[in-house]
Amino acid sequence: MSLIVDYSSFYMAIATEISSFKKYCDSLTAYSRRQTREVNIGDVPLGGNNPIRVQSMTTIDTMDTQGSVEQSIRMIEAGCEYVRITAPSIKEAQNLDNIKKELRARGYHTPLVADIHFTPNAAELAARIVEKVRINPGNYADKKRFEVIEYSDATYLAELDRIRERFLPLVSICKEYGTAMRIGTNHGSLSDRILSRYGDTPLGMVESALEFIRICEDLNYYDLVISMKASNTQVMVQAYRLLVQKLEEEHLQPYPLHLGVTEAGDGEDGRIKSAVGIGTLLEDGLGDTVRVSLTEEPECEVPVGYNLVNRYADRAGHAPIMPLEVIPQDPYSYTRRQTHEVGNIGGDNVPRVITDVSRVSHWEYKDFKSVGHFYLPEPDKWTMNDQGCDYIYTGKRPVAFMLPNGLKEIRDFSIWRAQDDQRNKYPLFLLDEWQASTERHAELNFLKVSLEDWDSSLISILRERTDVVLLLDTDNTHAMPEQRRFFFALVEHQLTTPVIILRKYDNLDEERLQLFSATDVGGLLIDGFGDGVLLTTDASLQKNRAEALQHIARNNTISFGILQASRVRMSKTEYISCPSCGRTLFDLQETTAMIRKRTDHLKGIKIGIMGCIVNGPGEMADADYGYVGSGKGKITLYRGQHVVKKSVPSEKAVDALINLIREDGRWNDPQKTFD
Repeated sequence: MSLIVDYSSFYMAIATEISSFKKYCDSLTAYSRRQTREVNIGDVPLGGNNPIRVQSMTTIDTMDTQGSVEQSIRMIEAGCEYVRITAPSIKEAQNLDNIKKELRARGYHTPLVADIHFTPNAAELAARIVEKVRINPGNYADKKRFEVIEYSDATYLAELDRIRERFLPLVSICKEYGTAMRIGTNHGSLSDRILSRYGDTPLGMVESALEFIRICEDLNYYDLVISMKASNTQVMVQAYRLLVQKLEEEHLQPYPLHLGVTEAGDGEDGRIKSAVGIGTLLEDGLGDTVRVSLTEEPECEVPVGYNLVNRYADRAGHAPIMPLEVIPQDPYSYTRRQTHEVGNIGGDNVPRVITDVSRVSHWEYKDFKSVGHFYLPEPDKWTMNDQGCDYIYTGKRPVAFMLPNGLKEIRDFSIWRAQDDQRNKYPLFLLDEWQASTERHAELNFLKVSLEDWDSSLISILRERTDVVLLLDTDNTHAMPEQRRFFFALVEHQLTTPVIILRKYDNLDEERLQLFSATDVGGLLIDGFGDGVLLTTDASLQKNRAEALQHIARNNTISFGILQASRVRMSKTEYISCPSCGRTLFDLQETTAMIRKRTDHLKGIKIGIMGCIVNGPGEMADADYGYVGSGKGKITLYRGQHVVKKSVPSEKAVDALINLIREDGRWNDPQKTFD
């Protein structure tokens, strides 16, 4: 019996799909974008039936009118639909008027958004000038001193009254001027008051925003956009989902959502991390505007945003997937699906990386550097880096010599059964091969399946065999939800078979491969599904051996990047670096590159690199170490949330950071790599 059903049954069942939890999206199997209020932001409305909008933020000092105008124009010409500009004080808020007038005089009418932290008076001024203001409920009327405060119900309500009085003027001004507002919660800047009552949790993030939303609705002000940003992708996804559920539960308006991962970083890591967070929510139809926060020029963020959202322009036409009657997994917290161990896969093992090398024949020792394993000719031994894959899939082209210690080979069943060494290699079966043959490996067999294969015979195989690992495939354009449906079926039937997520991509450039694979695989990992990943790409793109090896190396690196961004396997240093803005007190891109160059061999360590105190101790909430601008040419160093050194000259700050890591016994000298 197949889980793929006809369209009539498919749509009739949607109404009962999510019965074990409150709904956070219209469907977990049929793509349908969440219906939200339309919010007018200048001449570019958001939400409702409008396209998913893409925006970015300037990095120039807001007091530099001409620089801000020129950078805004570059962003707009790159496709930016809203331009956000920081206004940390009254003087920057005032200068927004000059920036806006110059842009309009030059023929650019893109709506402007003022970004406000700490200063309600700046917000009140900006709301009279620009089309939208963004406030952070964690620091608009609250303070953060990392203090635990005990509140009675009465004193807590008194604090809410105080916030209401501080917030009322801004709401009144926005109503008068037709200005929209984003209530933007950041995981790292929750107030001491929220932390004391709700903890450092997605619920705390949601409640921080709801307090302000309730005030707005009491005042009949509904031009709101909401965000739940975090650097931790798991926390971010859970918070957005919980927000939608709480809005519905309290019968509040279905406000449009602004999606973003804070401090994602730069390059490949920043794109993968952004896609894991943003893409997971887009897959469920959540999100009305996105901002990809990269430590790069803002105009570079815009095409990345479009690459993410354009996937959903025609997604509604995907092949149908059987709806759910019960969700067997809590979508608001992370729990890894329980599996039994087969070899070194499943159980308590970290998710494994299998790299497809089947398109290269006649492997040589030196080729293994593409998968993180290095042969040293002079001592005649192997070494590997932190991204040495766990398995290689050779298909019909087996490697003819002994592999590096710890690296294992998977061969197609037809090749495996014809080889002499069946013990040290592992077979990959198609389902019909499994059913037609009784030959098996004694310990570990890979079985390739898709949702269409789900029936009673497959269930019987998985109940009877404890030596099987599934390779889960899909050809559905709605790939992540289809594969998630298979995982739901396993949980429903209490089957603990480990599963490797297999994803195939054709004719994608490198950036779209990073984004799409991080969305599809990362979305499953965020939900606790998957015991490994196998990426494979179109052979037609590989013109020669050298190019094929480049593709293999790329896929291997992306696989490890997705596992790290999903917080399920840490294989390298993680950099939580904010995008530059007008508040930044040093050259963020240059400094990030310098710190990365000195520390990128420190496996599993998280370093926060923040341009100013606004994005400082809060936004790097779960970093091990922090490097935060505290004044012109001055850096404050953190160990976790605690200040260790203040006013360190910027030219000495990187060395001071490394010395701090040494003091904690977490430093090791970088190892040489070999060509």
